[in-house]
Amino acid sequence: MIEIIKDKEEWNNLINSTEDSDFYHSFSYHQISKSIKDIPILIKYTEENKIIGLPLLLRSIENSDYIDATSVYGYSGPITINIDNNFDFTTYNEELYHFFLEQKIVSVFSRLNPFIPFQEKCLGKLGKIETSGKVVNIDITSDLDSQLKNYNKRLKTYINKARRNCSVLNSKSKNDVLTFINLYYKNMTRVNAKKKYFFSEEYFFNLLNNNDFETELLLCVHNKTKKIIGGAMFTKKNKIIQYHLSGSDENYLDFYPIRLLIDEMRIMASNENYSFFNLGGGLGGDEDTLFQFKANFSKSFKPFKLWKYIVNENVYNDLVKLNPINDSKQSSHFFPSYRFNN
Repeated sequence: MIEIIKDKEEWNNLINSTEDSDFYHSFSYHQISKSIKDIPILIKYTEENKIIGLPLLLRSIENSDYIDATSVYGYSGPITINIDNNFDFTTYNEELYHFFLEQKIVSVFSRLNPFIPFQEKCLGKLGKIETSGKVVNIDITSDLDSQLKNYNKRLKTYINKARRNCSVLNSKSKNDVLTFINLYYKNMTRVNAKKKYFFSEEYFFNLLNNNDFETELLLCVHNKTKKIIGGAMFTKKNKIIQYHLSGSDENYLDFYPIRLLIDEMRIMASNENYSFFNLGGGLGGDEDTLFQFKANFSKSFKPFKLWKYIVNENVYNDLVKLNPINDSKQSSHFFPSYRFNN
């Protein structure tokens, strides 16, 4: 049986019924990250005492009576309760397919979470699952010394310099948050980030002040000038810590503030008995300079996978014709392709 959950209490009761969920699955994060027209839903499937929950954002399609669905930015995908390797997903797949058809959902896209079990088994017979690069996980289940052995040698030198010259502050004060936001914006400008990465001020405060998951803001303070020269936001839920956002002062890059903050969170996470510390991957899944920066901390890589499902091929193809693709090379991996030029 499938039912749709939109109520906060019902949503979080389901998500909190398993220790495998991440902050990306929470009701609050869907409200924080959605655009104005997006409608967050949690699709709940029940079979006896077994449950599968799939959170999505519904989006209207311009000049059409149809809609499509996507996941929030980050690592989402389905969560399961009382599911094991012997579970048969056939009925779930059939009911999910018919639900999408009835709701006039043309296509579905979701980023999957590499730290949550059974996601591929839930969705593997619907559409296709593609690997889009790797993410870097610091194995915080091992002892601190073993973790350090996986660090790049030069990284250790950078962090030692940072610790000699800087201190770490854990803060949620309004002034400190605003300072961090300014550093983040400047960082995004410096790397020519797309507009979508320039989140509103409200976004940052909502991350810090929600009740569904914990967000910590670590700040790097230069000891001599007492200036905040870098900051990083980390989210915590159940067994998983995510390195979410960061920014640093370009005049103090030689003090390696972000490296220090990641190292500090590694120690905190280990002492607090978390299982996974995800640093993420490169931009668009590429093994670029951002990925290489993260890979200096660990060689424990996890595949980052995407679920792409065309529910109604006829309507999908008609929509593509209405929105022709101008650059086939750039759009070859874009999904759904009819949104490429929008």
